[in-house]
Amino acid sequence: MNFAEIKQESVVYPGEYLLYSPHNKIVVCGAFNREENYIRAFGDGKYVEDEILNFRKIVLEAKERKKMHERKRCSGCKG
Repeated sequence: MNFAEIKQESVVYPGEYLLYSPHNKIVVCGAFNREENYIRAFGDGKYVEDEILNFRKIVLEAKERKKMHERKRCSGCKG
């Protein structure tokens, strides 16, 4: 898992998970406003509004993404 800086041409969607770097917490993006230079997010039961520079995008490698979406079955259903 890597964290990428959010640049001027980057797009951040509401519902996307971000790293809030001042507190090292994972938050959920609520609003992204490039013109006024802020992101609104929810994390740890609190509302956060801060500059875009204080957030990082979470970038998963292909192996990590595949592992997250793996489905496992119980051993009794191997038919």
